[in-house]
Amino acid sequence: MNRYARLICIFSAIALSACGVETASTAAAGAALKKQELEQGRQTMDRAEQKIGEATARMQERAQADREEH
Repeated sequence: MNRYARLICIFSAIALSACGVETASTAAAGAALKKQELEQGRQTMDRAEQKIGEATARMQERAQADREEH
């Protein structure tokens, strides 16, 4: 193999390995974003459940107060 062919092979190998690194880092960033979205969704669901629980408790208190009045 002549000198130029070796250089072309070396540069090709470097370029291809860089593409793999970029793909892996892009996938890692996407996974981190999905994890963050899931955590935010979980927090939203927890807040909604808490508000529903509070509303249910208030309704039960009102119903109890109404029964005691009559």
